[in-house]
Amino acid sequence: MHIGIDATALPARLYGAANYTVNLVRALEQVDFVNEYTVFAKPEQRALFPDRERFHIVPVPLASRYFRIAWEQTMLPVLAHRARLDVLHSPHYTMPFAAGCASVVTFHDMTFFLYPQVHRAYKKLFFTYMMRFSARHASMLIADSDSTRRDILDFFKTDPGRVTSVPLGVSPAFGPLPAGPGIEPLRRRYHLPEQMILYVGVLEPRKNIITLIRAYARLVQSGVGQRLVIAGRKGWMYKDLFRAVDELGLSHRVLFPGYIPEQDLPVLYNAASVFVYPSLYEGFGLPVLEALACGVPVITSNVSSMPEVA
Repeated sequence: MHIGIDATALPARLYGAANYTVNLVRALEQVDFVNEYTVFAKPEQRALFPDRERFHIVPVPLASRYFRIAWEQTMLPVLAHRARLDVLHSPHYTMPFAAGCASVVTFHDMTFFLYPQVHRAYKKLFFTYMMRFSARHASMLIADSDSTRRDILDFFKTDPGRVTSVPLGVSPAFGPLPAGPGIEPLRRRYHLPEQMILYVGVLEPRKNIITLIRAYARLVQSGVGQRLVIAGRKGWMYKDLFRAVDELGLSHRVLFPGYIPEQDLPVLYNAASVFVYPSLYEGFGLPVLEALACGVPVITSNVSSMPEVA
């Protein structure tokens, strides 16, 4: 078969679904010696993907997210037809209205339906409409977990045979590291304490970080000396987090180092005493698996996919 993969939704900094797409293509290049692939990607990100026999990268210059949406609906079907694709995989919720070939769409979660209040209005409107379309018209849907598969079937009442769960994997880079030389440079780079409680993820309401901060305040009152490190890029509706830290008098005890590149994450997990992931809902919850792979004790929620992953 000739399989197309639309990787144009990748942000400049990789996280979550973007890492899924990149690692999926890299893994396919290692295990599939039969099929041919065409990957559509932004020119500045083409180096993320293998470009060799059977794997072709088509650079797609896109000025903004809105151009990407327009391109997906207009030019992607044209390029798919020219390349004579047998299958088009859209790994980020949406697909062209007229794909022109068999189509596979990955739904990483169902937050736009289960937690619409934690999304901006324009994203909620767009994704709820486009996901309904994908659920009706895609040849197959991929869910990251059995939990997400159940959510898809509950909302869309689609044929269960069209929805399959493919659990995420953890990179071999995530594993226990010896204390000392491997960890100390990272501590100095991000100004991390010797003992820390760690969270890794985007700063946004669904992650329930506000509860983590309030729980940590109670720990401090009980005499716990470890500092709390909340690592991740700013997403949306995150200002309440910083306000809560100030109001609880924790400014000197809670650290926000910001976005941590993927290559630094294994060391960051190893530097933690415990990893806490109190999310209200996850399609998979990959940080839970990454922390466990590093041998770090994990505290996580007992909802959606987290029990399945842990």
